[in-house]
Amino acid sequence: MTKILWADDEIEHLRAHILFLQEKGFHVTTVSNGIDAIDELDQDFFDVVFLDENMPGLTGLETLVKIKEKRPDLPVIMITKSEEELIMEDAIGSKIADYLIKPVNPNQILLTLKKNLDSKRLLGDRAMTSYRSQFMDLSSQISDAHDFDSWLEVYNKLVFWDIELSQTADPGMKGMLQAQQTEANGQFFKFISRNYLHWLKPNSDQEAPVLSHTAFKKLIYPVAKEEESLFVVLIDNLRMDQWRTIRNILSDYFVIKQENAYCTILPTATQYARNSFFAGLMPSEIEKIHKDLWLNENDEGSKNQYEPELLSLQLKRLGYTRKHSYQKITTLDAGKKLVENFSNLNQNALNIVVYNFVDMLSHARTDMEVIKELAEDETAYRSL
Repeated sequence: MTKILWADDEIEHLRAHILFLQEKGFHVTTVSNGIDAIDELDQDFFDVVFLDENMPGLTGLETLVKIKEKRPDLPVIMITKSEEELIMEDAIGSKIADYLIKPVNPNQILLTLKKNLDSKRLLGDRAMTSYRSQFMDLSSQISDAHDFDSWLEVYNKLVFWDIELSQTADPGMKGMLQAQQTEANGQFFKFISRNYLHWLKPNSDQEAPVLSHTAFKKLIYPVAKEEESLFVVLIDNLRMDQWRTIRNILSDYFVIKQENAYCTILPTATQYARNSFFAGLMPSEIEKIHKDLWLNENDEGSKNQYEPELLSLQLKRLGYTRKHSYQKITTLDAGKKLVENFSNLNQNALNIVVYNFVDMLSHARTDMEVIKELAEDETAYRSL
């Protein structure tokens, strides 16, 4: 049963509305001031709060702040007699879910409850309907994919539906998507098996996708030549669905002008793929040309400790002579130092920042019981 807390100093005048809600199956607890509203929240769990803006003593806005301190995710619907702009700006800035202007009518109340309590379910239902309608088209795309770009389009769609369907609890629908992801993985494996060695042959650049050892030269160097100051942030082990999650946060601060993708070399492990990225060479070439900068599996020490040197050598080969830096962030303190040193780094033409957090998290997800529990499925993993 949905539990509503309704705070209004004229609560006796709202009996008809409360009876209406009770007849619809809602459980309504009423209080006449903000202090009592806070006390009720300490004693019981509520799904939504109706809050009068103009109460004596603790005002509606002051009560709202205290509610959000206790339950940041609790939807609060502000009810006000005034449409005064300053009041509404304060309320919206304090993250109200909705607002109603007095006198309210029962239909308005039901509508705002539906919008705020059923929105996740409605979004999930809509996503399921859309996925069903596109299921066969996506299956055809998986069967017909013949080059890296068409596979990238398939992958983008699978990631999109993975995120969209995370809002539904329907196990059958999630099972359909997992089966389609498994089918795509199998077909993509065959595609890589057929083409990978050909991509590595001399003079195959026109047919091959951008790979780890060509990514810097093809995607970053052309921008680095033009920009006065460029930061390259490399997040190790980042997947497309995880990028979609942090993209929404970054878009509050930056304009995302372009998105590209490249294909990792094999093996995909950090020792090979990331060294290859910084060197602009395949691992076998690094070992051959820069023996002192390559560590094999059985050698002691970090297998990626020479990335700054490999980067400098690649920049030299490309003819890039401007000042650059390399930073590797593996701890909170290292991150703080990066922030403190930002004004100095900003004077460099090129700064490379490697973040190891996602890679560390993926290993912890395998090794640590507490992380396994926190990231029990892909939706939880993205959230973390």
